[in-house]
Amino acid sequence: MAPVRVDVDGAVATLTLDNPPLNVVTVALTRALDDALRALLAEPSVRALVVTGAGERAFCAGSDISEFAGYMAPGRVVPAKLALQNEVFARLERCARPTLAAVEGLAFGGGLEIAACCDLIVAGETARFALPELKLGVFPSSGGPLRVTRRVGTGRAREMMFGGEPIDARTALAWGLVNRVVPAGEALARARAWAGELARRPRAALAACKEVIGRAFDADQDAAIRRSLELSDRAFASDECREGVRAFFAKQPPDFSGL
Repeated sequence: MAPVRVDVDGAVATLTLDNPPLNVVTVALTRALDDALRALLAEPSVRALVVTGAGERAFCAGSDISEFAGYMAPGRVVPAKLALQNEVFARLERCARPTLAAVEGLAFGGGLEIAACCDLIVAGETARFALPELKLGVFPSSGGPLRVTRRVGTGRAREMMFGGEPIDARTALAWGLVNRVVPAGEALARARAWAGELARRPRAALAACKEVIGRAFDADQDAAIRRSLELSDRAFASDECREGVRAFFAKQPPDFSGL
């Protein structure tokens, strides 16, 4: 069975990491995730993505440590593992469509790095989150130090990475790592429902929001504002804007589905 399964229900696609028992990240899983993302991003009818893990034990418990022996030589780990992981994870992060992670069980190491690529994280109340790589003598190398820090701030990020100890879902919510905590076993259903709501939003305007938010920590403020104005000009000239204004005056919900 492929380590990533894809299910499309209307405008929402669900990608399931399926590498039992803990859905660990292998090179094969990373390649399968890349193939799935490329195929879905080429399909215009897919307007929102949900990423989840198979089973109840883990969203993804991190890298497959049994592969490490092949990486423990100078100049080996980046071409053999990390370059591809960073490329694929960045593809997920930069997707113009809304992305949600539905987390049950463990989101450790590379699993948390995948979840942090998503716009929104919905966690079951028994989920746990950790960046434990220092215990193996390495550190998070697929975007975790950047993406997790942007979510929780430098102090909390240091606590997670230096100590490597798991935090529970309620702590993750309080720190801003996740967006919603729901009863155990309901994360996927809640994430799909939320994705369905977002899939009905205006596509171009939502993509513009994602781009501008993504620049908030990286770009010069004046440059970011100039780009925001360019995107706003496009939005105001779009069919989506015309539909939104029409629906406002007609006192109807807007229908962006065909736009």
